[in-house]
Amino acid sequence: MSLISVLRTGVSGMNAQSNRISTVAENVQNSSTTGYKRTSAEFSSLLLESNTGTNYNSGAVETTIRRAINEGGSISSTTSKTDLAIQGHGFFVVQDENKAPLLTRAGNFVVDGPTGNLVNSGGFTLMGFNILEGEANPTLNGIQGMVPVNTSGLSMRATPSTAGAISGNLSADTADLAGPLSPTNYSKKSSIVTFDKLGNSVTLDVYLAKVPASATAPVVAENTWSASIHAPDGTRLTNPAVTLAFGTDGKLSGSAATAARTSFTIPGGETFALDLSGATQFAGSYDLKGAANGKAPSAVTGTEFSGDGTVYATYADGTRLAAFKVPLADVKSPDNLEPRAGNVFRTNIESGDIQIGFASTGSLGSLKAGALEASNVDVSSELTTMIESQTVYTANSKVFMTGNELLETLMNLKR
Repeated sequence: MSLISVLRTGVSGMNAQSNRISTVAENVQNSSTTGYKRTSAEFSSLLLESNTGTNYNSGAVETTIRRAINEGGSISSTTSKTDLAIQGHGFFVVQDENKAPLLTRAGNFVVDGPTGNLVNSGGFTLMGFNILEGEANPTLNGIQGMVPVNTSGLSMRATPSTAGAISGNLSADTADLAGPLSPTNYSKKSSIVTFDKLGNSVTLDVYLAKVPASATAPVVAENTWSASIHAPDGTRLTNPAVTLAFGTDGKLSGSAATAARTSFTIPGGETFALDLSGATQFAGSYDLKGAANGKAPSAVTGTEFSGDGTVYATYADGTRLAAFKVPLADVKSPDNLEPRAGNVFRTNIESGDIQIGFASTGSLGSLKAGALEASNVDVSSELTTMIESQTVYTANSKVFMTGNELLETLMNLKR
């Protein structure tokens, strides 16, 4: 038996338990850290192959550090609309101040004042695809095309009107109009509010007239109306006027419904499609209703997420605009990712290359807005591990002390 190997084995055991207690300390202090993944120390024996049948030299123990990155934590709801949690596999793609891509499960994002970017508690910027100009097309094995999620540049956004409709009843009791339809000669007048490219409201005047029937050219059937749309300055926008030829049932159908649709350009705005095919002609009073899309300029008041990762900018007028889409990333071996400061991970050869997809597709998990993933640390288990390591450490120290005493006895034999 080698007394030197006894000392070496005792020191190896104490070092191993020191590593284990270090992982316990890190886990306990991060037990309340959002998205933290617990660390554990695993041991394997190192035996000396030179041992013979009569003599034995003790070996040592080797420590391997593991991280339970693929093990999810519990999900809890929060009051912040920008908090995100992943239920299942996947990571958020973030970048550091040097624009290096990293992965994380910490979804406690807030708007950064100086930049307007969404950043988490570690200061890392959330990455996504800008979908204002079209559908997101991710690169499956890379982050090309991804940009920082930032809704601050969308403030005071105006939406020009492009479509509208007028429906309701035109009274069948209306007398035929004598003379041509004009802003000074009409049977009924209505208005509809639209918006130009700058978000200014443009009120369009709609003049309607019941046209007398005629058997001569141009032939006009009974129950026919004419509609003329005019700009605020009186300019006529529809030329010729829109013809509303009602059937005996008081409705527009077939070719008459097609003829009741027109398009024109709003002053300072876009081409506008106006649909009057929903109008009817029954006995009784007028009952017209109108609607148009578009909106006036409105400031961004917040950011919201949907379950599929779409990021919406919310405006003061209550509307929402889909601006970004946040993907999820995955690797073949998540537990082999390289941990970095700030509760983030970096890919390496052992983990495999990054793969990009969207929530709830393939093996990727789902996103839950207004929630956070807690750490996967069980404090009670960590305290049990700490007590066990303390006991084993003390035992290893006793082995070292005994070996040292035997060595001193051996050295004193020559005196």
